[in-house]
Amino acid sequence: MEQDIPKLFGINKSNRDFSQSEAWGKNQFNSSFPVALACYLFSKNMPAIYITADKNVQPEISPKNFAEIFNTNPLGDNVYFSFETAYIPFQKYLVGAVPRNDVTVIDTNNDKCLSSCEIKLTALPDNSTCMLDETKYGVEIVVRPDTITYLACSFIDLYKGDKTALKQFTADITAKITNWTQPENVLPYINDICSAIYKIVADKNERQSPIILNPVWKTLGKSANLAENCLDVFAWSNFGILNLFMPSQTAKINEISRHTRAAIWLFKMLADFSDNGKFNAKKIIDELSYNTKNDKAFATNGVKTNATMACNELTNPRIKKGEIKNIILGGGQNLLSPERRFDAVIYNSPALFDEGLL
Repeated sequence: MEQDIPKLFGINKSNRDFSQSEAWGKNQFNSSFPVALACYLFSKNMPAIYITADKNVQPEISPKNFAEIFNTNPLGDNVYFSFETAYIPFQKYLVGAVPRNDVTVIDTNNDKCLSSCEIKLTALPDNSTCMLDETKYGVEIVVRPDTITYLACSFIDLYKGDKTALKQFTADITAKITNWTQPENVLPYINDICSAIYKIVADKNERQSPIILNPVWKTLGKSANLAENCLDVFAWSNFGILNLFMPSQTAKINEISRHTRAAIWLFKMLADFSDNGKFNAKKIIDELSYNTKNDKAFATNGVKTNATMACNELTNPRIKKGEIKNIILGGGQNLLSPERRFDAVIYNSPALFDEGLL
């Protein structure tokens, strides 16, 4: 019977076959389950918790319907969720291929790409906040370099690909920096670089767009036990995400950290586009490494994210653990194959340390 076929709520058309165990592996489940959770929230008339930034780049939180996040009714008959797929409309801004994104939503009626998001399924609390009061719990968010590429493209899209319009924000700075690969040449202009990005935020503040889908799953402190209210979905706009890595407007920057480097990457991508009508993201990321690995753009811990995300839904997520069975369907949980980690086994076996155990 159909109800016995493993599947996830709301994902009826996609490039993953949930009847097969491969679709339930860690890497695939961590992006497909969040989409199903978003569809489930939508079915219950619950919006995403949307994190944006005002004209002064101060964080703001408001509800946003998932139909606006995905640019379509996510439960519509013509919706196709294409995982690990590039968002082709950004190709015109890039030299080389558009990097794959966690999910791209496609309209099957006309094969049009409707939206695309990186997905961050994050544990609440993280290590930096697990000993704090619940209202201070936060999640760690690790962002890939490819997300900075998508961020730059989203900024360019605000100006409909008009390189001249962007040049007003970049020209003065690019005229001063002769060698972008050397930290000593770039550091004196970090505040100018950040100021230019902030000017774009002020100029196009009413046209922010979602870039990260950030579901949270809450446990009882640091344990592996789910809280009663355990699931919710946040979404970050392309301006809201700046609060995760941009230096303070009054900060004195003496070295290039991962966070500062991400700001430099973003600006350089915009600057190159304003000069050439395209930018080479891979080259920028590779050449502007500043002696730090490029495996990730940056990571921001729960102390910092709590300051931006704090709200009732972070303290008490809206979906209860008993509702997970409404999202994972047809016995799909039996196909899950979680990673076995020795430290986790020891942590969850406290009897190993009983005095009488040999």
